[in-house]
Amino acid sequence: MYSSILLPVDLAEPDASKRALSVAAQLARDYSATLHVVTVVPDLGMSIVGGFFPRDYERRALDEIKSRLKQFLEAEVPEGVTARGHVAHGRIYQEILRVAKLLAADLIVMSAHRPELSDYLLGPNAARVVRHASQSVMVVRE
Repeated sequence: MYSSILLPVDLAEPDASKRALSVAAQLARDYSATLHVVTVVPDLGMSIVGGFFPRDYERRALDEIKSRLKQFLEAEVPEGVTARGHVAHGRIYQEILRVAKLLAADLIVMSAHRPELSDYLLGPNAARVVRHASQSVMVVRE
């Protein structure tokens, strides 16, 4: 049923990412699917904003996130699950959708925090992914 599962993770929210990882890893195991774990480094937005950061800030941030993602995968992905890490750079929901298409993912598993008044049902990135994804999306709640 699934051969390629995409799991977006927020390395700043490891507990939420671990819950979704547990579900995605079990699905990958059950279907002998490849688990693709992606984290997105947000871009700086307008060029005027980028002027306030050192010249190589984004490259250094991407290198740091690659290292942290590798550590996360080594520590958290259960044995017997084939997992590949990916780092994207840009708007979070757009990059998740782009990577899902690029990898031909047939399922996206992502975490969502408990709803608050400000985001009502889902956080803005999860809601946009659910709304715009061409593949099935499973949202794992706390």
